[in-house]
Amino acid sequence: MRGVIFDGKQTQVVDDLEIRDPGPGEVLVAISAAGLCHSDLSVVDGTIPFPVPVVLGHEGAGVVEAVGVGVTHVQPGDHVSLSTLANCGTCAECDRGRPTMCRKAIGMPQRPFTRAGQSLYQFASNSAFAERTLVKAVQAVRISEDIPLTSAALIGCGVLTGVGAVLNRARVDRGDSVVVIGTGGIGLNVIQGARIAGALTVVAVDSNPAKEGVARRFGATHFLSSTEGVREVLPTGADHAFECVGRVELVRQAVDLLDRHGQAVLLGVPAATAEASFLVSSMYLDKSILGCRYGSSRPQRDIALYAELYREGRLLLDELVTETYPVEDFEKAAADAGAGRVARAVLTF
Repeated sequence: MRGVIFDGKQTQVVDDLEIRDPGPGEVLVAISAAGLCHSDLSVVDGTIPFPVPVVLGHEGAGVVEAVGVGVTHVQPGDHVSLSTLANCGTCAECDRGRPTMCRKAIGMPQRPFTRAGQSLYQFASNSAFAERTLVKAVQAVRISEDIPLTSAALIGCGVLTGVGAVLNRARVDRGDSVVVIGTGGIGLNVIQGARIAGALTVVAVDSNPAKEGVARRFGATHFLSSTEGVREVLPTGADHAFECVGRVELVRQAVDLLDRHGQAVLLGVPAATAEASFLVSSMYLDKSILGCRYGSSRPQRDIALYAELYREGRLLLDELVTETYPVEDFEKAAADAGAGRVARAVLTF
């Protein structure tokens, strides 16, 4: 079968991947579409360290092909959106409703793929850039068949992370003010999460002025090309500032833009060794800097919720899909995504 692999030096589209049958508690999914997220590109450029060779991709949707023993909530033929969260479901964190903190879901990559007798790692417990992938049952969330799979694919990462950061982590409230730095796939989902939450002022910041139209479509009330103009819109600062780029100087700017009791939420992914600074004295007015893993999501609940919000017209998905590419055109999709020419490139099989 076809798939996109990275061997530590280069990516290539191959057609001789093999995958094992599902074991107990596992689901085999035929991937229809997969979003190209910057996290995939970050593995390739070394920003995110990951063992190789690896099958890339982590934002996908498709049709269940087979299930292992004990799987009852999905069956062959079901349409599913996939999460990257292979949590155990039994530890204290899972029991508390915090599956993103499950230690068995972090740093334990499996190797369900083989190629010419060599085992390949699975990226983010998902590897959606393959015609078929194998996930834990908890990662497969059944969705309505009337949702286009090219749009449903984006729920499993961009939407869970961006909208989830607003609703679950920051808990933006009605009437709050929000600054979003970076309007790529994650930033646009933060913007629409703020709109759904009832934020009164949503300031989108991006150095590319061509992104203003789509930012406003998703819910931005203001658009700026730098953070320098934010204080003209919000003289006392923002209740929430989301950094969605992954640059330490922008982390500092997010902190500096906060009003009293404000929160800076970090969603961008800089290099693993990157360090950021801030004025300690500025934090004593009850300000906070919050990390956020995967939108503090509970995927079985949240993916189903976001799918229904989409069906009701309250959550935008189709507008995120700037262009679709057959998987064979991965290099072009990666180039367009890396240059910011598309909000989300979607690979199709």
